Amino acid sequence: MSLSGWVCLVTGASRGIGKGIALQLSQAGATVYITGRQEATLKQTATEMKERGGTCIPVICDSTRDQDIEDLVEQIKRDQKGRLDVLVNNAYAGVQSIFDSLGKKFWEIDPSIWDSINNTGLRGHYFFSVYASRLMVAQGRGLIINISSIGGLRYLFNVPYGVGKAACDRMAADMAMELRSRGVACVSLWPAAVQTEMIKKLVLGENVPDFIDPATKELFGKGESLEFAGKCIVGLASDKNLMSLTGRTIMTCDLARRYGIKEDDGRSIVDYSSVKFLLSQVPSLAWLVPYVPSFIRVPHFVLTLANSRF
Repeated sequence: MSLSGWVCLVTGASRGIGKGIALQLSQAGATVYITGRQEATLKQTATEMKERGGTCIPVICDSTRDQDIEDLVEQIKRDQKGRLDVLVNNAYAGVQSIFDSLGKKFWEIDPSIWDSINNTGLRGHYFFSVYASRLMVAQGRGLIINISSIGGLRYLFNVPYGVGKAACDRMAADMAMELRSRGVACVSLWPAAVQTEMIKKLVLGENVPDFIDPATKELFGKGESLEFAGKCIVGLASDKNLMSLTGRTIMTCDLARRYGIKEDDGRSIVDYSSVKFLLSQVPSLAWLVPYVPSFIRVPHFVLTLANSRF
């Protein structure tokens, strides 16, 4: 129980990646506060965590409501005598809007999609980080994780999505600059394609919409399980050299290599920085894939340069 005695907060944890993260944190021994807007799904997740022997405190909280956020952190301060070790900014309300607008250009979509994607998934992250940091700075330690994606580096889905994810990455880097001297780390984490409940229904189910192409189905078919990011976060939180990683944008495949993490069935996840994977994404070069060893990777700065705006 590597996180025994720790206090963690995972936003948007009633389903999806947040649920998987919360399950793994509680399984590692932490007391985990989880947030969501629906009482029924929150209670279901809390029950599952308790059945595994974990300690879970579900709190109805809307990440677009500033008072909800402040009240929750105050509750943690009272309950845990000011202790908060890990904040995972995961809450996100734009998934359905993204699927509904696939294939459309930004001028063809109601501009309110910006709010559905970024009020919860960006503004809410900032507010949670402000209030959580006050507890962490006071105790001289802590870890803040923004759940982001490769959409922060290259075009993915739509304009509001990419802008929001790029902002999450930059926010983690800039907050880390100000928190480093106080012993608090902050990173942005990129899970790969994850087999969430919605993905299993919309992409991997029997009645797949016409706009889901075969390549997307294959990508998610090899995707991470719901709890894989949680395993990586447990490893990160337990890392004795955590401060050496603060301010960075990290892929789950990076942490999987660092901590020797695999899926429950023994399968290694796809390494999105491997030359083998990158070649598989270029039809004219895909024939080279069988001849390239899996351990050859492209340095992250090369990925950044390839998408540079300068």
